[in-house]
Amino acid sequence: MPNPDPRALDPRSTVLVSPGYLAGLGGSRNIFNTLDLAPGWTKTIAFGTDTYYTSPCQRVRVANAVESFYGGWTISFAEDPLGVPDWITTFDRNTPHEIVTAFTGTLVDGLHNNFADYLSGGQRYAGTSPASLIARQRWEPVHGSRPFRMVSPDGHAAYQMRVGWLHEYDELLTPTKSTWRMSAGADPVYTPNWQAFFSQYTPQHLITASTAAFTNPAPVPRVLDQIPDRHRSLVSITRPDTARPSPRTAAALARSTHAEAMHAPPPPSAPTRLTTHVGSRRQR
Repeated sequence: MPNPDPRALDPRSTVLVSPGYLAGLGGSRNIFNTLDLAPGWTKTIAFGTDTYYTSPCQRVRVANAVESFYGGWTISFAEDPLGVPDWITTFDRNTPHEIVTAFTGTLVDGLHNNFADYLSGGQRYAGTSPASLIARQRWEPVHGSRPFRMVSPDGHAAYQMRVGWLHEYDELLTPTKSTWRMSAGADPVYTPNWQAFFSQYTPQHLITASTAAFTNPAPVPRVLDQIPDRHRSLVSITRPDTARPSPRTAAALARSTHAEAMHAPPPPSAPTRLTTHVGSRRQR
């Protein structure tokens, strides 16, 4: 079915957009809800705009520092809570929220037993990898590219892996040197609209969770005026009342409608300590 004329729709109306990686940021309520409702996690508001979460074991830090260079979300893990992080993942401020939610939801769900459920033999072990998910959607490798790169059939999304030796501290300090990168846009390699970076030791099942959302062909719900202008000619837009959304899309629509009706997030099921911190604004 052809795209409806955007001029004939209310800019505030919710539409279905595909592919999701070009649909724009979307709402971040699902990301916050995942972390707000995680038992035992603590939440800190700094400078009136930045939000920080810490896991009960003190090994995971999650930051939504909106005025930092990348904005978006940064997640770090350190086996020694006072030591250098073992891995860092960065989703920039324009990364679609489905990709971030998939990562944080899987992180919160598995951290209590050190992700044993997601490893081989675990109850949630899927036996898939980012590479297998990408191949399943018929993404094509770019032969001779360095870093190694696979590109979506429409040419507007890329998944790349850095090859060769790299000091682990370099990628911890500089996201652009990370081992893995997801990106999308009219030119996803050189001028992407958004980027996500995963350092070398980021658990594969967490990257796989984000990759599943990244490559999922099902349309995602967006408010019409949230779709980036530069992507309008690259996406398919459908009115929800004229389409039969997939289960994933139907669930996302339900969450979107519910989130828009809320004036405040629901209270957490477990007590969450809220503090105000004033300190260094040094961010990635």
